[in-house]
Amino acid sequence: MMKLSNKLFFAIVGCIFLLLANNVGAQEQASLADKAHQFYLAGEYAKAADMYNRVQQSRKLSNKEMAAVADAYYQINAYTDAEKWLEKLVASDPTKADVALKHARLVKINGKYEEAKAKFLAFQQRFPQGKDVRVEIAGCDSALLWMAQATKHTIKNEHEVNTSRAEFAVLPLSNGALYTAEPAIQSTKISGMTGQAYLKVFSAGRDQDGISLKYPVLMEDVFNSADYHVGPVATNEKQDVLFVTRTYMGKDAEKVKRDSMRFKRYNLELIVYRKQGSSWVGEPFPYNNVEKYSLGHAALNTDGNVLYFASDMPGGKGGVDIWFSEKNSDGSWGKPQNAGPEINGNGDEMFPSVFADTLYFSSDSYASMGGLDIFKAVGQKAAFSGRQSLRYPVNSSADDFAFVVSADDEERQYGYLASNRSGGAGSDDIYSFVYNKPRTKVTITLAGKVYDKATSELLRESRVHMFDNNGGLLSSFAVADSHFDKELEPKTAYKFVVSKEGYMSDSLFVSGVTARRDTTLFANFRLQPVNKKGISFVLDNIYYDFDKYDIRSDAAVVLDQLVKVMKDNPTLRIELSSHTDSRGSDKYNLVLSQHRARSAVEYIVSRGIERERLVAKGYGEMKLVNKCANGVTCSEEEHQANRRTEVEVLAY
Repeated sequence: MMKLSNKLFFAIVGCIFLLLANNVGAQEQASLADKAHQFYLAGEYAKAADMYNRVQQSRKLSNKEMAAVADAYYQINAYTDAEKWLEKLVASDPTKADVALKHARLVKINGKYEEAKAKFLAFQQRFPQGKDVRVEIAGCDSALLWMAQATKHTIKNEHEVNTSRAEFAVLPLSNGALYTAEPAIQSTKISGMTGQAYLKVFSAGRDQDGISLKYPVLMEDVFNSADYHVGPVATNEKQDVLFVTRTYMGKDAEKVKRDSMRFKRYNLELIVYRKQGSSWVGEPFPYNNVEKYSLGHAALNTDGNVLYFASDMPGGKGGVDIWFSEKNSDGSWGKPQNAGPEINGNGDEMFPSVFADTLYFSSDSYASMGGLDIFKAVGQKAAFSGRQSLRYPVNSSADDFAFVVSADDEERQYGYLASNRSGGAGSDDIYSFVYNKPRTKVTITLAGKVYDKATSELLRESRVHMFDNNGGLLSSFAVADSHFDKELEPKTAYKFVVSKEGYMSDSLFVSGVTARRDTTLFANFRLQPVNKKGISFVLDNIYYDFDKYDIRSDAAVVLDQLVKVMKDNPTLRIELSSHTDSRGSDKYNLVLSQHRARSAVEYIVSRGIERERLVAKGYGEMKLVNKCANGVTCSEEEHQANRRTEVEVLAY
């Protein structure tokens, strides 16, 4: 990450300062020190650092020069060199609060958290009226904790596309990815700030794993034709609109003055390119104002109606803030609005990206591990909540930014980020990440209520029997009240039987349930009373094959419940009757129903119930429950209502 004026700004494509020709002074005999100073003021930090190093070979640098060379190294990510020069400056002049603070921050950025914390605490004591460093101290403590308790992110350097130069800001596409990078130097167009060629947009393919990048290619499209920095890039869902950040290099650039010298500061602008045939046609984003501020780093929300971007436009909460514009009904973009205090702090926020309802961004406003850290918050527009750091190893002691989610499913999330952390190929590198989501326990509960089937009133003091899929008894428990809750294992089938003395039991089969969140299944058990002479009821789900009276397996399940009721109520005596519909002759139906009733009784006797407690009776079509008599046209459902097996309590 390249910085500007001792604060983090737009990564590498930050503001570029160029000397106005009529203010260089035409000092043909300017000393190396003068040239170094001019390059430093102009923001050409790579050249300035080189010049200052040449000066210090012949003499000791002044405090002002040491401050400049330290900042130049800081701006080009040479943190070790920057810390070395600041250490010398602190030793030379320990009274400067700003120098002591910068030194402590460089120690932190270099990952020496215990040492950095000690320096921040010493700063508090030596400069009690100085800047509040409690957030910095909290960042040191958090970094040590986060490194000891790393998240389940796997971070991998994308070595197929990374070089010793800068690569960052991946834009995943359906058939690959775009990213921003410094190309190999092939011309005289070199950035004095970085010493490298100006940024351009590259494309890359993705490997079979859907993540790893390969085959980098410098794109030849029109948006890459600008003479200076181009990128990062965002796109819409159809990928026919590009939002390209680039450095504005026109004559009406912002004019600034430093050390009695005038410069042009070439700010960032956002260009919107639309696909037309095989090319792209661009137009400026309507809220660019290159004479006053930078605007770039665009990101669209899921439906494409909200555009987030970073800018140091007036009215923000810190240096660089994240803003948004809403799309109007005519397709134009509305006036920028600040994304609010949950996102923007008193420092810099940049590189927004959106996935579902989550905004990811980089910031140095909050407790961090060093430079820019990646944060996330849930919400939209200016209403966000729950800001939190993505912690280690997503974040490091260096600058971590341009975080983007490529895909997210039940088991994992993956995507890309950029970082200038140690151990990379050099400068800013692209890293892929895979986050394996923790398997949290999901609770599945059966919530049962027990009713009296005859009165529909809630029934107290029943008993629940819980069986596995093979009929094995898992548990049996009393229900003092009228309801119960029982936790179930995922993907496991159960059978529940609820019984009570004096009642016919009721049952329920629960198939295996797969749930992503806590789930409650609701079930009503309706128990038929059998505790009074004259009570009659239909045995549900007693079926026979056509023109048969053998007991089928599904009918046996229901009859087994009746067997249990009779065992639980030894004084119970019943008539078990069978009924047919009106189709067929009356005599035939009577005989068939008698056979069916007798078969049911014989089955119950075979299960250990005394025969004298049972009466088998076939009524044929004599006790129809509806209009469907002989010759009346009825539906199959109406005929089915008459084909039933009934139980009548003869004694209890």
